[in-house]
Amino acid sequence: MTGRSSNPHLALWVAASGLSHGEIARRIAAEAVRRGHRQIAPDATCIRRWIDGERPRPPVPELLAAVLSEAVGQPLTPGDLGLTAAGAVLDTIALPLLTEAAAQTLAGWTQMDLFLDRRDTLKLALGAPLILAAERMLGGTAHAMGHATKGFDADTAAALEEVTAFFTTADAARGGGLYRSAIVAQLAEAARRIENGVPPSLKTRVFAATADLAALAGWASHDSGRYATAQRYWSYGIYAAGEAGQRDRGVEIVTRMSHQMIYLGHPRDALGLLGVAAKKATLPATRALVASQTGRVHAALGDEHQADRHLGTADDLVADGLGDVPDWVAYFDAAEHAGARAVSARDLTQTGHDRSHRTASRHFTDALALRRPGFDRVKVMDRVGLAAALFDEGEPEQGATAARQALDDAARVDSTLVASRLNTLLAAARPYGTAAVEAVRTRAADLAAFRPTTVAA
Repeated sequence: MTGRSSNPHLALWVAASGLSHGEIARRIAAEAVRRGHRQIAPDATCIRRWIDGERPRPPVPELLAAVLSEAVGQPLTPGDLGLTAAGAVLDTIALPLLTEAAAQTLAGWTQMDLFLDRRDTLKLALGAPLILAAERMLGGTAHAMGHATKGFDADTAAALEEVTAFFTTADAARGGGLYRSAIVAQLAEAARRIENGVPPSLKTRVFAATADLAALAGWASHDSGRYATAQRYWSYGIYAAGEAGQRDRGVEIVTRMSHQMIYLGHPRDALGLLGVAAKKATLPATRALVASQTGRVHAALGDEHQADRHLGTADDLVADGLGDVPDWVAYFDAAEHAGARAVSARDLTQTGHDRSHRTASRHFTDALALRRPGFDRVKVMDRVGLAAALFDEGEPEQGATAARQALDDAARVDSTLVASRLNTLLAAARPYGTAAVEAVRTRAADLAAFRPTTVAA
């Protein structure tokens, strides 16, 4: 790996090109002439100054990006080379497809998260930048540069796998709020070790575990209301999955990004992400997950026909059996799909489009009956959803009974996702004025206030 510099991204890409500073300068001059800029003629000293942090004036960054793109066989932008305005590398969700540079960017994200609290200044990616970034990460091939192998050995790789499994179980049970900082700190340590080198024999294990950890850090951040931070960890998770040769693992992470877009009220962006995921999914479990999620988004948009089509595809895949399901997508089963059908039925009913004979409460009941032990957070969400559905369906007494149990469980989980469902419950209970319903409303409002859901970062 190259030594430290004021512009490590440029230093890494220059080293990856295999070209001397003088040859890079010569190629920049030739590219400048080809584009009609005859006054540009850098030398080797200029390249060194740029690596040391000096920022060349336009059009040199574009010329340099073109030269290095050709040399490494991968499209690069001035941002990939660290030549845009200060902070751009950390403020984007796109990663440089180079092992050490990507790890340095991840380390920067975790440092801002843990020590600088940039939650209010990071930008949430929406629209084309979000979808194009996901497409690039799923289709990209990273260039490994360093030859050092001191970052991991078999014992530290096993420890990373074990701690990731522990945090995954803990998050599913108690929500993201309690464990998020510890998960991010562990991800920062993984990034530091990846910068120091990963032995080829351990590459698949290390990057597979890191993909799992980054996906979890993203989900815990989302569940704690840090939405833009979540996007950054997810983007690294997609990248790491590719490094591990697990493209479907990246697909699963893209579905998490789409879930966030639904949650934040951007269903068209969710569909764009799922369209990218659908092209890459190969495993029955990931294909079923993408289909189930896509049906849910169409339901949110009030498109009953498309919702039924995609949910039906997921029905068939689940019924046929999902085969040998990897641990990272094992949560998607008949119960998870029933939960998606429940939310879809709720959304279609609220928009006046549902003509099916099965109500949202029936689907929530199915989901609860099928849930396996250990998924306490999603069980709470199902129970709150069931209570809200019963209120919507004109069953206030049953709704109040279901809500009391749901609220007892919700008090034990630290999760903005649960708080969001509580707000749905409050809206559904609003038309009823009985003492039982009033007691439910008061307690639900208190719990929702304890975990607000409107943080923008």
